[in-house]
Amino acid sequence: MRKTKIVATLGPASIAEPVLRSLMLAGVNVFRLNFSHGSHEVHAASLETIEKLNAELGLHVAVLADLSGPKIRTGEVEYDAMELMVGDEVTITCKGELCRNGLISVNYTDFARDVRAGEDILLDDGKLLLRAVESDGENTVRAKVVQGGILSSRKGVNLPRTNLSLPSLSEKDLSDLDFVMKHNIHWVALSFVRSAADIEELRRRIAGYPEARSLRIVAKIEKPEAVENAEAIIRASDAVMIARGDLGVEIPQEQVPIVQKKFVRMCIAASKPIIIATQMMEGMINSMRPTRAEVSDVANSVLDGADALMLSGETSVGKYPVQTVETMNRIISDVESGGMYFPEIKYEEAPPERRISDAVIMAAADLAGKVNARALIAMTHTGYSAFRLASHRKGAGIYIFSNNRRLLCALSLVWGIEGLYIEKYTSTDAAMLDMRKALIARGCITQGNYIIYVSSIPIGTPGKTNMLKLSIV
Repeated sequence: MRKTKIVATLGPASIAEPVLRSLMLAGVNVFRLNFSHGSHEVHAASLETIEKLNAELGLHVAVLADLSGPKIRTGEVEYDAMELMVGDEVTITCKGELCRNGLISVNYTDFARDVRAGEDILLDDGKLLLRAVESDGENTVRAKVVQGGILSSRKGVNLPRTNLSLPSLSEKDLSDLDFVMKHNIHWVALSFVRSAADIEELRRRIAGYPEARSLRIVAKIEKPEAVENAEAIIRASDAVMIARGDLGVEIPQEQVPIVQKKFVRMCIAASKPIIIATQMMEGMINSMRPTRAEVSDVANSVLDGADALMLSGETSVGKYPVQTVETMNRIISDVESGGMYFPEIKYEEAPPERRISDAVIMAAADLAGKVNARALIAMTHTGYSAFRLASHRKGAGIYIFSNNRRLLCALSLVWGIEGLYIEKYTSTDAAMLDMRKALIARGCITQGNYIIYVSSIPIGTPGKTNMLKLSIV
């Protein structure tokens, strides 16, 4: 069983039902809806198809809604493109004019208030570099072109040395969140997180909905402030995404690999899933084979211990979405089959009410390593045991049984977990017997395998894991 999960972004290349079915069979665990593109009607149709295919194929593929966030962009360019020459001086305005003849407009009204002389202004994923010379503090900034090139319409603007006063949720994000809360979506990603307060604001918004459900929050790490506030952000969120595209523009790109490894270790210690994203297999947008560097990038992210790897343009607009997932599946499986070693992790101390549960889970994970157990088996309704078991990164398969289908989908993002539906039981013994039968029938365990159960007595008591049983099939 492949332990590292695959997240695939939906787009024009992948939203047709036959392609979605092929992607699910090829190994996609989570579909990402990118709210920077596509209408609510298109996303609603994709959600309907995913639910239909989950029921048809007996899968629990999750859905991640990725909010656009407060992204600053340039305006429309007259005649489609304009050239910026090194040494040119340009005026940047907040007035919504066409970009032309040394004039660039941006969609952020406080741009001139936030930007100061000497600060860098990066355009189009850092391809063009401007340096602010002077700001009038109201509407315009004068800047000099340091690295030139061609600027086309609606390109991203990054301000790595500027303290922005942007709100964490734009008006568009609030409209998209309204859509998310009305549909069966399991994870929501917040872009351009700067502090734990951004996550807490989103959580307050979610709690304000009358139909509020267990929507889990992913913090996207793509700002230098997020790197500085790593511990608080991880603590406040339910999962983390290292969004290496904007992050590699906002901080020196040579620092990104170390930031990735740092966050993976911190997230494992906190039992929070972590996704590695951007340019994992970008060569396969137009080619049927990845580059050797991309294969190594995927392999190293697996060896780091990431819960999931994310495909963006490869599956949303690429020519070979299914082949890309199949290739990533093979790379991950081959790396994992060679054996993986994770350095000793110092786990965060659990609150008093969870210490018995954590002690039992840690003992189960240690025992699994000592007896080379084939399966760690747990029954849960909240998912706490599942997240904690996964954080120990043991070789045993982690089989989570629940009568909560929404939770089973959410767990599709988490390292090593396979979720299975089970009806509610009145006794622990009856549940363990049926779970064993289900795993034997699926070929997950066979005669002679060691298996370990963790559960609560009495059965079904939330947050009260207090039983560990080692058994042999």
